[in-house]
Amino acid sequence: MANLSNEETIDLLNTLKSRFQTHMERHPDVVWSDVLTKLETNPDQILILSEMERTGGEPDVIRLPNGDLAFCDCSPESPSGRRSLCYDEQALAARKKNKPDGSAVVLAEQMGLELLDEATYRHLQTLGTFDLKTSSWIVTPETIRQKGGALFCDRRYDHIFVYHNGADSYYAARGFRGMFKI
Repeated sequence: MANLSNEETIDLLNTLKSRFQTHMERHPDVVWSDVLTKLETNPDQILILSEMERTGGEPDVIRLPNGDLAFCDCSPESPSGRRSLCYDEQALAARKKNKPDGSAVVLAEQMGLELLDEATYRHLQTLGTFDLKTSSWIVTPETIRQKGGALFCDRRYDHIFVYHNGADSYYAARGFRGMFKI
């Protein structure tokens, strides 16, 4: 990740502040100045947010069920710059033909993000309506992964669904949502 200029940093922080103020339902008890203070003391997080924004994630602050605060991808659909990826590096290596450009797990790690697990994905859906046309890879239990599978979620018919697929599969409408705690 490249360093940001002062102007780019200010633009990003203004975008984040505007989104924060527009979607107070995602963090009703949080004050922007507190978030900004945390970001200013950890410039690496600003770079992560820049990548989240650049790849279409529309990051915003959410309060996790355990009370922690996190920046999470809150784009209406799975981030457009993080789609057409298989699940992990093992699945990418196993694919013989028509390999995608990468994997969700590796890209998330490179960006400094955690993939959402099922509980966090379901929690995010209580804060808005997401993935009506797309789907998002989620953390897959090792017992499923060992058998070649991986999990993804979406929202259809006003319900949140968890599905399985081969970890080496990839689709133009499937990406991943990420988060990091602040």
